[in-house]
Amino acid sequence: MAMDADHIKELIESNIDDAIVTITDLRGDGDHYAAHIIAPVFKGMPRVKQHQLVYKALEGNMGNALHALAIQTSAPE
Repeated sequence: MAMDADHIKELIESNIDDAIVTITDLRGDGDHYAAHIIAPVFKGMPRVKQHQLVYKALEGNMGNALHALAIQTSAPE
């Protein structure tokens, strides 16, 4: 069963403090998404660690209920 964009956003926002999350359905099929996450915790953190934090926030859904997610992360300016 696929995840909807609101659930993805909710998981990320509830697990990464002060995150600003934008989710885009890339194909309109509810199965391929892009996530843009801006969060203070990312400041000074290597990109790989930022993405690992997002995967952890998804609580094991990546690769299961969530098939494809392109992740873009950044710290606020």
